[in-house]
Amino acid sequence: MSAASEGPVSASEAAALFADLSNTRVLILGVSGGPDSTALMWLAARWRAGAQHGPTLIAVTVDHGLRPESAREALAVKRLAAKLGVAHRTLRWSGGKPKTGIQQAAREARYRLLADAARKAGARHILTAHTLDDQAETVLFRLARGSGIAGLRGMARLAPLPACGEREPTLVRPLLSIPKSRLVATLTAAKIPFADDPSNRDPRFTRPRLRELMPGLVAEGLDARRLSSFARRMARADQAIERAVDEAQAGLSRGSAGGSIVFGPGFADLPPEISLRLLGRAVAQVGNEGPVELGKLEALHAALAAAMAQEGRSARFRRTLAGALVTLAGEITVERAPPRRSGAKPRKGPFTKPR
Repeated sequence: MSAASEGPVSASEAAALFADLSNTRVLILGVSGGPDSTALMWLAARWRAGAQHGPTLIAVTVDHGLRPESAREALAVKRLAAKLGVAHRTLRWSGGKPKTGIQQAAREARYRLLADAARKAGARHILTAHTLDDQAETVLFRLARGSGIAGLRGMARLAPLPACGEREPTLVRPLLSIPKSRLVATLTAAKIPFADDPSNRDPRFTRPRLRELMPGLVAEGLDARRLSSFARRMARADQAIERAVDEAQAGLSRGSAGGSIVFGPGFADLPPEISLRLLGRAVAQVGNEGPVELGKLEALHAALAAAMAQEGRSARFRRTLAGALVTLAGEITVERAPPRRSGAKPRKGPFTKPR
């Protein structure tokens, strides 16, 4: 690898990273003050300054109120933004904080506040500073948790905003192919200061522990670039499988007046990965208890396959998952499950493709 490929990000590189956003009216930049997001703001400002008709840039810092330094860091971002000609907003995560799962809750709060800022500004895109290193950590994180192909494809450059509706702003990760070291080199060369968040090294959290493992993995050849390549290959495979599921759905499934989904006899002849995803789509569409967990879906799929193989057309099967009832009586029917007898209220939430 050449020294240039590890040096600062050039103006021409930055122009290529942001090129598809040239015709947007407003861009929201998520800027915490750390090296990655500070580099995002600096690079975006330089790109916009060199463009003839660039979009309006608004940097948004979310102060989670979890560290005493956070208010000072937000002020530092505001000052730098002013020097760069970028508008700035500081938004605060108010209310009580959970005692467990604090990082996940903080992440959800950040996206929610960024979406609010985008709506108020009329922006359709929110930019975050996820890097090549973040992609590698995401793949390792999901691999450790037993994710399927959909999860191992990692993060996409363009994605729906997490936990938001379909009409919410699009999340854009323009720096996903850039190593963190190059962003630090970019700021160093430009003499731009940045904050250091000690929670990024806190061993109580999973991602910092994964970062500690990276040097050993690199020594074995498993560096961030190779993990990112793995994610791209998983994305290709996932796209191909989804296309096959689309075709199977068009040929085998039909809806009923009551909103249920019925699969014809060809379901049993599908490759397991295709029938698994097809079943998952139906459960997600009909059920009302939130995301479908891959492990539970696999267990349901295996039990259904066993029932079909054991008794053929005379088989009988009845199970529930995520608020959906799956029955087998000649054909497979997926319908809304009856209310729970215990009176427990189902969890409502958007469908997340099983990972």
